[in-house]
Amino acid sequence: MRRIDARLVVGSLLILGGLLTLLGNLGIVRNAGDMFWGIVLGLAGLAFLYLYITNTSNWWALIPAFALFGMAASNFLPASLKAWEGLAFLGGLGFSFLMIYFTGRERWWAIIPGGVLLTLGVISVLDSLSGKDTGGLLFLGLGITFLLVAILPAPINRSWAIFPAAALLVLGALLGTPFKGLADYIWPAALFIAGVYLIFTFFRGKNIE
Repeated sequence: MRRIDARLVVGSLLILGGLLTLLGNLGIVRNAGDMFWGIVLGLAGLAFLYLYITNTSNWWALIPAFALFGMAASNFLPASLKAWEGLAFLGGLGFSFLMIYFTGRERWWAIIPGGVLLTLGVISVLDSLSGKDTGGLLFLGLGITFLLVAILPAPINRSWAIFPAAALLVLGALLGTPFKGLADYIWPAALFIAGVYLIFTFFRGKNIE
């Protein structure tokens, strides 16, 4: 199969950019510049996705692919939905890590950045729309992330993730309630209990040997 000359691609994009800019200057197309860069970013994302599809060992290509898709989507958002730009980018980036896990369960670690980025994306929207304290939501999102690490299939045992998941979920549930002050005591208590458990399992393993 003959490869497409890069000059044809770049030339076509320049022509498209020129037409959109002209239509924008004439008032025929609004946000012509955003549309142009949205198309460019979307095509760049497709190039990385093609790189993965043709060789699944290139799983890393999913990260720039969905990040670029998210950036492209944010460029197409109307002014009334600009508060969702953060979710479009962070959500796309977070989804890329989840795809990395689902295309290879030995890469279970990808669940953590995926969950964190999706949580931050949701928080960015709520911060823009409501302006309320979202600290509790951050801990809830992190707690759910570690819970998924513990329960989703993977080649190795990750039951340890239950401890940070439980602590984070409790903290998230307490923040924003009249019992918010209890979080100052629950977090160190959870760390202490987790430490005791790990030391106990270490010595129990020594006794069995």
